[in-house]
Amino acid sequence: LRRGGIVLAAESVACLNLALGRLRDIWEEIGIPEEQRLQRTEVVKKHIKGLLDMMIAEEESLKERLLKSIAVCRKEQETLCRELQLTPFEEEESTILQLEKDLRTWVEVMLKQKRERKQELKALQERDQDLCDLLCAARYGIDSEAVPSLEELDRFRHHLAALATEKERRRAEFAVTKRQIILRMEELDQVPDTSFERDVVCEDEEAFCLSTENIAALKDLLQQLEARRAQNEALCAELRSRIQELWDRLQVPAEERDAFADRAPGGAEVAEHKERD
Repeated sequence: LRRGGIVLAAESVACLNLALGRLRDIWEEIGIPEEQRLQRTEVVKKHIKGLLDMMIAEEESLKERLLKSIAVCRKEQETLCRELQLTPFEEEESTILQLEKDLRTWVEVMLKQKRERKQELKALQERDQDLCDLLCAARYGIDSEAVPSLEELDRFRHHLAALATEKERRRAEFAVTKRQIILRMEELDQVPDTSFERDVVCEDEEAFCLSTENIAALKDLLQQLEARRAQNEALCAELRSRIQELWDRLQVPAEERDAFADRAPGGAEVAEHKERD
């Protein structure tokens, strides 16, 4: 490249000398005096010098812009490497123009990575918010302002996967317990009379808050209904036994006992009890 530049410079000097020689020939043909020829030659030199100075100034300005761009890119690269927890770009020996291009390309790549990580973090936080609202759990602890590392994003994804699994487990537990509660209430001829019972029986399953407290309260409600059912069964058994004793004492015929069993609620159980005896 350097040799090519020397050759090009020599050709430029030759062109300049050729042009000056042609001008001198024209001036001589015209009959312009030697003194004016020298003046005109000076004017030509000034024009050429002015043109070259202007070109040099423009190229110097370009060089300064490139150097400033390199400085800005290096500073931005340092900040992005710190935010993204990346190894700084290793600069290879090259021209100013190539170095500026390489740095600018590397900065653009890192800015893209930063945008993508921030966008994924936002999406993960929105998902986390939905799951935490449903499970009444605490939000995942991560700095919303900082750029997350790849490891932090991976841990966040695993955390959300665990939350989703827990949600499905609680949802299934809620559905099974809800069916049991509705069945027990029907057996006890009971209607929901508290806000919590109404939420359990009447509210859409998707809208029910699956907090640990609600799941515990759900199990407690079922246990209460089971206990009430057991009490009723014990009371029914006692009443059946007393009725059986009275029938036996009064020597009530089997026909009357059967007729009572057909008419009275729970009579069938009494008749069945008698048959077993």
